[in-house]
Amino acid sequence: MLSGIIAAATALLLTALLAAVLRVPALRLRLVERRRLRQVPLSGGVAVVAVTGAVAGWAEWRSAGSGVGGLLVAGGAVALLGLAADVWRLRRRVLAGGTAVAGACVVPYEETGVGTGLLAVAWVVGMTLAFRGLDHMDGLAGAAGVVAAFGVAACAAIEVMDGIAGLMSVLAAALTGFLLHNWHPARVALGGCGSMAAGFVIAAGAVCTRAGSGLAESAGVLFALTAVAGADALLVLGARRLAGRSVLRGGPDHLGHRLRRLGLTAPGATLLLATGAFSGALVGVLAHAGRVGGGALWWVPGAALVVVVALVRVPVYVPRHSVSSQVSGSLRVRSG
Repeated sequence: MLSGIIAAATALLLTALLAAVLRVPALRLRLVERRRLRQVPLSGGVAVVAVTGAVAGWAEWRSAGSGVGGLLVAGGAVALLGLAADVWRLRRRVLAGGTAVAGACVVPYEETGVGTGLLAVAWVVGMTLAFRGLDHMDGLAGAAGVVAAFGVAACAAIEVMDGIAGLMSVLAAALTGFLLHNWHPARVALGGCGSMAAGFVIAAGAVCTRAGSGLAESAGVLFALTAVAGADALLVLGARRLAGRSVLRGGPDHLGHRLRRLGLTAPGATLLLATGAFSGALVGVLAHAGRVGGGALWWVPGAALVVVVALVRVPVYVPRHSVSSQVSGSLRVRSG
């Protein structure tokens, strides 16, 4: 218990320090993304991955093998894939394929079976990319990651899976240290490196924790633990299809973007979504522990569906002719 607290505290402090130290090199290397006319360096993801790997790896070595070595290696591979995407803008199909390979290496097929194991791999891939999508607004990916990681840690502790519980606690602490720099206005961001690695480790850890349980109830628990990421992915995919856009084409159409359109501030939208994430994770943990019936789980996707249906009506896509007329008008004003 004490060693776990020390590991989490170390991860928090080291991540906060390393994210700040790496900020200047990231700016010089142009490893940045633009957010509302600000250039935000992507040093936070590298810091979270490096510290989580170091602290959790030390704990794994110290305990002579707690069963999370493979998950750490696979998560590191996904982090490198995300870092490559930050640098070279890889296609999403490449990210999905690489993540699927990593996921296929950590799913416990002896407990899930091949068919359910393949479904688990698909879910891990979806959640990994969904967490990458959450990194569109200050504080959101970090807050959702902290809540989801603590939820999976609680489920793992119930199953006496100390290795996964410890890893999730360290990850949650590292994301908390990152949030010290990522709260609005963000000084650093996760990027693909941090968001994909965090999403992958959380999703794969949740799958390992639920392995061997009923498929329907496990699906409900897994969705509840990652409700905000799941709702955001559902909203984006549905909205793009309804608008006749490619689902692979990016745009300002995520949960945070739409809440901002409704008048919420960036911190307000993040807090609202973090509250939703906490509510879903709490239901998931209680259901996993058997404290609430399986029927309670379906309130989470039901509420998420209501939110998606409500927010999909918020206009976020600007027609091209409108953009052209705005640019032309701007040019006329300047020339005049």
